[in-house]
Amino acid sequence: MVGLKLLALPLRYKPWRPRHLCLILREVEPSGGPLEYSHAEHLRAAVDWLCRAQDMRDGQADAGGVSAGWSFEDGWLPGYPETTGYIIETFLAVAEYLGRPQLTARAQRMIDWELSLQGADGAFPGHFGEPGSHPVIFNQGQIMHGLVAGYTQLERADCLEAALAAGRWMLAQQDADGCFRKFEHHGVPHVYNTRAVWALASVGLLANEPAFVMAAKKNLDWALTQQTPCGWFATNAFVPGRSPYTHTIAYAIRGLLEGAVLLGEERYLDAALRAARGLARCQRSDGWLASTYDDGWTPTAGYACVTGIAQMALCWMRLAQITGDASLRDPAQRAIAYVKHTQRVQSGPDELRGAVPGSAPIWGAYSRFEFPNWAAKFFADALLMDMVDAVIPPVPQVAKGLVR
Repeated sequence: MVGLKLLALPLRYKPWRPRHLCLILREVEPSGGPLEYSHAEHLRAAVDWLCRAQDMRDGQADAGGVSAGWSFEDGWLPGYPETTGYIIETFLAVAEYLGRPQLTARAQRMIDWELSLQGADGAFPGHFGEPGSHPVIFNQGQIMHGLVAGYTQLERADCLEAALAAGRWMLAQQDADGCFRKFEHHGVPHVYNTRAVWALASVGLLANEPAFVMAAKKNLDWALTQQTPCGWFATNAFVPGRSPYTHTIAYAIRGLLEGAVLLGEERYLDAALRAARGLARCQRSDGWLASTYDDGWTPTAGYACVTGIAQMALCWMRLAQITGDASLRDPAQRAIAYVKHTQRVQSGPDELRGAVPGSAPIWGAYSRFEFPNWAAKFFADALLMDMVDAVIPPVPQVAKGLVR
């Protein structure tokens, strides 16, 4: 069976290399069993790996950014503006709660790199910022999350100025119904842009820009039109005709629930709860979720998107914090336990120790044979939130709050 799996792998992944082969064989063995390490040890491993991912860009044009991750095909990847944006808030949270002030300096370097990329029109480059890359609405919003953290937590006025310019660019791309159809990944609209307009709403409230808040509401309202009775979202996959990953489902849920907190709109919270409870009913006792789901929460894949599981842990914990429904912490903790089984805490080479894979098994279709930085980021957030019951990122004091 293992031999057949290896023969089926595309040659570009170089499965014959000893390190790659060891990882593949490790994935063939069933995971599970008792966990060896505490939350704090797993968190330290994830954050240390993210630090190494940033250090890998030292001396390069993208110095200060965080490498997108490590892959079988390419090794360490270039700095990724989108995910570096929201890693900023993770480093600031770990610096505060775990007393690691050096992470604040790292976050400052990330911000400086992001600001160096912004164009005169307020847009940030998409993908890795390579020549010819075009802005993407979702990526723009994730960078804005980092700018909000820079302004609210580090008191950097340049971050608010840049966030305002970025938000004005986003507003110029929005259609009348609230949907974004221009500057979209694969040229199609996505419900998961709710996570981008979460940042837009934050900037609008912080800077007293009603147009930003209204644009965020319009997009969140459009997202509600895409939700089916069971809570699943249409128009939420990377490409049309595919089932969405738990990764993008969790993005959509988080944007809606945080939009509810910021704007005081009960309907966004109700939509987030419907989706989150639907996925909780699908979860196995070991925390596993299928990588993709169709309407009715029908699984359409036999492997896990580890990133999405970490993200759902965050969504369930945030909803428990907001609603007071402690039962939502149970699926969150099962999800964290599952992700723990996929992370090497103390063993392995630097590029793998502390990393979190995109898929389990590692040859699953989501970030195949990759350890993306956003998987480690969301896992770190989930661990810290469960340890100290924090909110990451902190809710701006200008939030209007919920009805309940």
